[in-house]
Amino acid sequence: MPRVDDRRVLSGIIFINRNGLRWRGAPREDGPHKTLHNRWKRRSDMGVFARIMTGLAAEAPDNKTISIDATYLKAHRTASSLGSKKGGVVV
Repeated sequence: MPRVDDRRVLSGIIFINRNGLRWRGAPREDGPHKTLHNRWKRRSDMGVFARIMTGLAAEAPDNKTISIDATYLKAHRTASSLGSKKGGVVV
């Protein structure tokens, strides 16, 4: 199988992160989801994405221009009833 173009893979990685989707939710034209995940993992471990964000933040004329939010929460559908069940812990 031929190697998927790095620009397409980067596009898929950005799409997934921007929309908060699972890897399988990436457009097929960006490459196989496993390829996207593997390249994201390797580049992330090497600090590539951290350097990109640092560089983007350094280019901002003031600190109010760029906001990077990595918040992503997921709860099981039964999580809302945990506090009312016997033995449930309320935080």
